[in-house]
Amino acid sequence: MTLEDRVHRYSPYVLSIVRIVAALLFFSHGLSKMVGFPSPRMPDPFTLSWFAGAIEFIGGGLLAAGLFTRTAALIMSGEMAVGYFMSHAPRGFFPQLNGGDAAILYCFMFLYFVFAGAGPWSLDAWLKMRRGAGRNAAVGQAGQRRA
Repeated sequence: MTLEDRVHRYSPYVLSIVRIVAALLFFSHGLSKMVGFPSPRMPDPFTLSWFAGAIEFIGGGLLAAGLFTRTAALIMSGEMAVGYFMSHAPRGFFPQLNGGDAAILYCFMFLYFVFAGAGPWSLDAWLKMRRGAGRNAAVGQAGQRRA
């Protein structure tokens, strides 16, 4: 087995690990905005920053669990794109200078999850496996009745 074969074999699991780490980091931003932990600064309710915190909190939690991954990732990617152009881009062209490099990275990482999915360590994968097992059992039972 070549190195490339070994790396390819583990790539779905690394996808899950990267998804979980990115989601937990994003979740921590939402946690800070929604409940004031670990940062005590919380936005006023129903402001743009509050809604961003809600997306970060709920979406980060869903993405960490790997539940509704593609939908959550699409919404979070859009949030980061809007956040970058509303907050960072007006401060200058270069992301290193306008503080928007994390927003860009999150945006494209979440966009990748829209297309790649959650990976094998996710509730999405577990639910898909259960639905598949349920269908196979139903087909097997139906086949036994007819025989």
